[in-house]
Order: sequence, then C-alpha cells, then structure tokens
Amino acid sequence: MTVSFQLNGKAVALDVDPDMPLLWAIREKAGLTGTKFGCGIASCGACTVHVDGVAMRSCTTPVSSVEGMKVTTIEGIEGKAADAVQASWQKLNVVQCGYCQSGQIMSAVALLTQNAKPSDADINDAMSGNICRCATYHRIRAAIHDASRTMEG
Repeated sequence: MTVSFQLNGKAVALDVDPDMPLLWAIREKAGLTGTKFGCGIASCGACTVHVDGVAMRSCTTPVSSVEGMKVTTIEGIEGKAADAVQASWQKLNVVQCGYCQSGQIMSAVALLTQNAKPSDADINDAMSGNICRCATYHRIRAAIHDASRTMEG
C-alpha cells in the first residue's frame, strides 16, 4: 500500500505495510534516523515526532494513520520554539549520552508551542513520558524554562 503524507514539509509516498509503525517508515523507508527506537511500547519518548503539530509516539502509530497529515521529525523541526529549545539545550549542556534527546526536544517544542510560559508542573506533565537514562531531568527542565524566557525577548 502507498501511504502519502508530508514529511518535514515535503510530500512523500511510501510503499509500506499500512500497519508498519511510523517510526520504521521514517527510519527505514524515508532514511531519517534522528527519531530513535527506545522501547517499542510508547513509554520512553525516544520516538517522539509531531503529527499535525501534536507530539506523538511513532513506535506505536501505524503509518496508515498519518495519511494526508504533516509529520515533523527532529530533522525538520523549526520555528521560534524549536530555535529556542535547541539553543537552550546547547547553552545548558543538557545532553549526556544523547539517545533520548531527539524525543525530549520534540516534546519540549510541542509544550512551548502550546504554552510559552510553562510552570514546573506543566513541564512535568508534558515531559513525563520521556525517559532519560542519564537522569538529566533537572537540566531538561532548566533548558525549557530558559527557552521560554528566550522566546519572550
């Protein structure tokens, strides 16, 4: 079956099994490897992408469910929130091993796009499904607050 959708702003038509997880369609068929496989059960957040602007776990999302939609991966993320988050991640040295970071960044950008001034509780809620085995949670929260302040000015 051919599934057609926008991937990082470009029209794609992938010949895939409609039940193939979006993650594998992105990585294996489209060749974009920034989105990571972590758990395969939508619990860790490493596979987070945006579908029509909403953060979603691509490891359990059938590719057929995004037919005609806009999918954005870490390779295609852009805009004020994305720029602020990426700059804050670097400024505050958030990353240790880095494996979870594409999913963390995608979730943080989705949060700041919806809520430009999140509280600690808002950040906890938005980021609770993103696991960091290096436990850089305090730096992630600090970077989200920093990105929020950057977006103000």
